[in-house]
Amino acid sequence: MIKSHTLENQFLKIKTINIGASLYEVIDKRKKINLILNLGNFKNYLKNKPYLGATCGRFANRIKNGQFKIDSKTYHLSKNEGKNILHGGHQGFDSKTWKIKRQNSNSITYEYLSPHLEEGFPGNLKVQCKYQIHKNSFKIIFSAQSDQKSHVNLVNHAYWNLNKSKTSIFDHFLLINANSYLKNDPTNIPTGEYKNVNQTPYDFRQFRHIGQQIELNRKAFDENFVLNKRQKFAACLWSPHSGILLSIKTNQPGIQFYSGQHLRYKSLKKTLSPFQGLCLETQAFPNSPNNKKFPSTLVSPNKKYLHEVSFLINHQKIV
Repeated sequence: MIKSHTLENQFLKIKTINIGASLYEVIDKRKKINLILNLGNFKNYLKNKPYLGATCGRFANRIKNGQFKIDSKTYHLSKNEGKNILHGGHQGFDSKTWKIKRQNSNSITYEYLSPHLEEGFPGNLKVQCKYQIHKNSFKIIFSAQSDQKSHVNLVNHAYWNLNKSKTSIFDHFLLINANSYLKNDPTNIPTGEYKNVNQTPYDFRQFRHIGQQIELNRKAFDENFVLNKRQKFAACLWSPHSGILLSIKTNQPGIQFYSGQHLRYKSLKKTLSPFQGLCLETQAFPNSPNNKKFPSTLVSPNKKYLHEVSFLINHQKIV
């Protein structure tokens, strides 16, 4: 059964559903705008192809060749993007019905138990996703505990559009506090090379017009940025039309900026098009299990997983 839950105060109204522990609505009550895309109907989330608002895992983003080694043993995963695995495989956490563990007026916690070798990943994994609202901000806390060594990388895959989804994201302005990004191979797997953003279309250290940066880049964005360690916010997104400023904080080393170029969805009540929303996914680096130079994503019975990300919503003029 699909269940929804609403968290609300004088500033925000947050609606979540138990399918994929998904974020369904983020309504700015002062502007009366829903800031994220949704599928228009809860039942559509049973086949949430674009991962709208979903919790992605057990390992979000990509793992090269759909495999990794732990203690000399190779684990073969559920490949769902050519030779690679994306967002946890064919039946990732986004497709699961999560249990409501606890709830109150300010928060709700979802829980899912992922069995050993689900989609090829080792270990029985207990996962929790907590949504918490406070004034004009909300926080998502992902935590996980495994009974043996495994790799975990959880993200929220919300598509943001601060213009009531009436226009594309081209007119938004974006800031990312990152001096470098990870260079990708043709299949969007990081090569391991850190590229300096200076004098490139990837330089978002000051607010940049997204449409202009895409034009400079001669392509859309789907890269992981290496967040500066000392930064007040990981990223900020601003719309000159609504005047809404979204500021993101996290304890994760990276953020994936995906400009929504492959977004396509059509049902009786909802049509979504490329560039109608963008993703700013705080996370570990893609393919970390196969790259020892990247921050480790390994968990064990003695090492829990914790990912915190907060979203602050204000109204102000930036440029």
